[in-house]
Amino acid sequence: MRTQRQVVDYSLQRRALLREVHSGRVGMYEVCDASPYLKNAARFHGEPTDTLCPICRRENLTHVHYIYGDELKQSAGQARTRAELSVLAMTLREFQVYVVEVCRGCDWNHLVEQYLLGRDGLPADEAGVPGEAASAMTADGSTVRRRREAGR
Repeated sequence: MRTQRQVVDYSLQRRALLREVHSGRVGMYEVCDASPYLKNAARFHGEPTDTLCPICRRENLTHVHYIYGDELKQSAGQARTRAELSVLAMTLREFQVYVVEVCRGCDWNHLVEQYLLGRDGLPADEAGVPGEAASAMTADGSTVRRRREAGR
């Protein structure tokens, strides 16, 4: 996505946790604790990956994208597909995305990454910033410069 910024990758934390599990210092029941809501989100909104689960090694992981932001209001905290994220990124100024990997077989789950999306990441001429000048095509084919309303 073009507006993705401020990416935080949690792969080192994931690797350290898996090392602890495989050495026996952390039990599998401590890391395989996905909530029913997370499992349902993976089932209905998740995107399958080609990566095998690092715990059970039987099923592929599913990525679930959760969104948070002031402009989302009641939609904050919901799981969304990547297609929906693209539409929201062009509609909203800024919102946070958290990507969680889930194994639907053994309930392994871990935060993979987080990042910001939204129009604030686009240059002013692409984002349609209110108050910026824009050109419009008239019926006879000529262009007219106009100001966008600040209240939109």
